[in-house]
Amino acid sequence: MRVGLVSPYDFASPGGVNDHVRHLAVCLQQLGHETRIFAPSSRADVDFDSARFYRIGTPIAIPVNDSVARITLSFHLANQVAAIIADEGFDVLHFHEPLMPALPMTMLRMSATANVGTFHAFARSNVGYYYGRPLLQPYLAHLHRAIAVSEPARAFVNRYFQDFPMRVIPNGVDLEVFRPGLAPIRHLRDDNLNILFVGRLEKRKGLGDLLRAYRAMKSRVPQARLIIVGDGPLRGRVESYVARYRLPNVVLAGYVPESVKPRYYNSADIFCAPATGAESFGIVLLEALASGLPVVATEVPGYMSVLEPGRDSITVQPKNWRELAASLVILARDAELRRRLADYGRQKASRYSWELVASEVVEVYQEARKALAIRPAKALEVTSVHHAV
Repeated sequence: MRVGLVSPYDFASPGGVNDHVRHLAVCLQQLGHETRIFAPSSRADVDFDSARFYRIGTPIAIPVNDSVARITLSFHLANQVAAIIADEGFDVLHFHEPLMPALPMTMLRMSATANVGTFHAFARSNVGYYYGRPLLQPYLAHLHRAIAVSEPARAFVNRYFQDFPMRVIPNGVDLEVFRPGLAPIRHLRDDNLNILFVGRLEKRKGLGDLLRAYRAMKSRVPQARLIIVGDGPLRGRVESYVARYRLPNVVLAGYVPESVKPRYYNSADIFCAPATGAESFGIVLLEALASGLPVVATEVPGYMSVLEPGRDSITVQPKNWRELAASLVILARDAELRRRLADYGRQKASRYSWELVASEVVEVYQEARKALAIRPAKALEVTSVHHAV
């Protein structure tokens, strides 16, 4: 099959959806399918070895769901997109966040092939979905099959679009990349016990709670070190907090290339994911489990769709830094518990291998093509969208 993968997000910026698209493209190629990627990009030199990349639109930063979405809001992409679609002759177009403006909606509106949508997001509410249902419903009807990356992601969409059918297929993890036994970051492997955080430095990731927890636990575990991998708008506030309270052994690694990130997991003893909410899954959890790390995480719906407390993790209430500190102390002092949680988590991670995930996605593609034969797709007549966005 020839498959077009469509992302609404700036392909030059790291993020869970784009990581998903990249890995899926590689696995589809390995399974013998041709792949093309469509996405906006803030850089003209973005390339992707495993698939032809089409740069469609220039992204701008939009505050969404306690984060920032870098998307293109231009709906004047039709001519460029139409020419590519006609030239490529796709068997399937796979839209990631199909109701996100503007690229997925534009391409879905024009597509006459088998259309598949994957929904990645989760939130307590969505004003756009609530008020935009009359405009968005025709787009959903144009999808022949739909996927959600977790039960919380499916429930989130069904809150606004009742009875819309979706199959849950989780995110994947590359077990060749994230595994124990890799060379650690040399200066981080000493007598200290390393607690690792990986994520964007923004409010919803809960790093403020982790810093408070770390400050509280230092008197009980003086040989602890906190390693923070990632960058974002709160970096200055994190640096100020560390300086104000003179927190020792805090390493702000900043942005780390994907090729180096697995070594940070192999430099850690505990992984901590203290998100406050709005997580549909938690790819970093899979990376940590596959790398052989025990996890301390908050009980947000997306994380709880992945973790099994007591078997691969200790979980606490969101925004409760005292519980977080106590759990970190328990794990820090109990090497046998760390080993037991890590062993189970590493075995479990094999269920999420990208090869298995991609094979399930291909099944959905085949179902979509059969559905297309029964219900041929045609270009949507949705003129009001130009005035609504």
